[in-house]
Order: sequence, then structure tokens, then C-alpha cells
Amino acid sequence: MARATLIGFLAVAMWALLALFTDASGQVPPFLLSAICFAIGTLVGLGARLVPSAKPVEKVLIPASVWVVGIAGLFGYHFFYFTALRNAPAVEASLIAYLWPLLIVLGSALMPGERLRWFHVAGAALGLAGTFLIISKGGRLSFESRYAFGYTMAAVCALIWTAYSLLSRRFPAVPTSIVTWFCLATAVLSLACHLALEETIWPATTGQWLAVVGLGLGPVGAAFYAWDHGVKRGNIQVLGAASYAAPLLSTLILIAAGAATASTHILLACLLITGGAVLAAKSLLFGRSPAAE
Repeated sequence: MARATLIGFLAVAMWALLALFTDASGQVPPFLLSAICFAIGTLVGLGARLVPSAKPVEKVLIPASVWVVGIAGLFGYHFFYFTALRNAPAVEASLIAYLWPLLIVLGSALMPGERLRWFHVAGAALGLAGTFLIISKGGRLSFESRYAFGYTMAAVCALIWTAYSLLSRRFPAVPTSIVTWFCLATAVLSLACHLALEETIWPATTGQWLAVVGLGLGPVGAAFYAWDHGVKRGNIQVLGAASYAAPLLSTLILIAAGAATASTHILLACLLITGGAVLAAKSLLFGRSPAAE
């Protein structure tokens, strides 16, 4: 379980590169960027099939519900996230959308064989507090009723990713390679949305194209394969709480790249998110203590 949890956290680490690569991709509209990146993500899955495996891949009959969950999860999350950003301030919309790690931790209590502990909830809450500091840049949020539709879309976005992650765990026999086709379907649907809703703007420089390829290979590619493996076979409570590391790592990467400035609230956020992740992973890191739990 520890190895699968670590693989799942690799997805979180890759998502930390999302902001840097997206910023470097130029003015490519969101749905076109999503279509290109998920097309590359499809190639990642197809390429992985060419790597010799020590164990033969068993053929598994894929239930229709798995296709619905997978495609709705990947495409639905991005569709509602982009819609939220178009109809509400990015700071507030992002914070609402980033309720999914906490919802995963809480929702895991409903899963067969799972038990929610106090330190899972406390760790996720600390992570949410740290994320608030990062997204709000240490200031205050201002929720206005005129942006209610955008806030609602952000909440739907959080619910969709939570449902996708939790429901994926119910199908451990379904191989992670199925994500290849989820990516392909998301690329096609994103292209359709682009053609219907956006003006086409391609990356203008080699650097922008490299950023787009980087997105497709990592944050919008291999990350989804790693996440699928992690939520199916790892400790989902730990993964949920540890997911709050993504905005922190993203901010630290932007600081290292000179695109952001270090500050006191970032240091405090670092302590909150790190402490929350360690607390949530208490039983995994230090062994179970029934008396304490």
C-alpha cells in the first residue's frame, strides 16, 4: 500500500508543475490546450503499452459504469473548472474547486474496508487552511452573489473529482491502462468545446510548444495514470490530505523560476500543509496505535 500511495503522490508532484507550464504556454485558450494535452496524455498511455511487463496484462471486462466515471471525471472536472474561472474570480473559484482533497478524505469513510480517523480529517483541514493562505496570498476572500454561478461550477468541479477518485477505488481489477481511453475521450470532447466556444490561438514560439508538451507528458498526462494507481491501491485518506501539497509545491516552483516572491504567508502555508500531510499519514508513517485512534 505504501508504494501505491507514493505513486499516487507522484501525481500531486506533477500537478505542481501545472501553473508554471500553463503560464509558459502563452495565450492558448483553455479547451484547445486541454485537447492538445490530453491527446499527448493518450500517447503516454499508448507508449506505456510498448514497455515489456514482468506480468502479463489480464483481459478484464470493463463495466459501462467505469467508462462513465472515467470520462465524466477527466472531462467533467476540466469543463466545470474552466466554466468556473470564466464566471467567478480565479482566487475564490480555485479555493472552492480545491475542496476535493478534503471531500476525498471525508468521503472515504463510505468506502468498503475504509475507516475515517480523526487525524485524517485534521490533516486535511490543515491542508485546506494552508491552501487558503496560498491562493488568497495571505489576504481575505470576497464572495459576491453576482458570481454565484461561477462558485457553483467550482463546487461541481470539486464534487466531480471527488466522485471520480472514490469511485475509481471501487474497481481495483480495472487496469490503469484504461486511463488511456479516458484521455482520448477527453481530448475529443475538449476539441468539440473549443470549436464551439473559443477562438483558435496556437502556441506562438518553440518555448510555448515545449510548455504544452510538458503539460501533456506530466500534469495532464502521466499524472492521471499515477493517480489512478494510487487511489485504487494506496491509502486514499493520506493521498487526499497530501494533495494539498500541490498548490504549495506549485508556488515554490514559481518562486524558484522567478515568477513569484517568497513571503511569510507562504512559509506558514508550508508548515500547515506539511504538518497536515504528516498528521494524515500518521498510521502509515509510524504504525497504527488503536488506543490513540
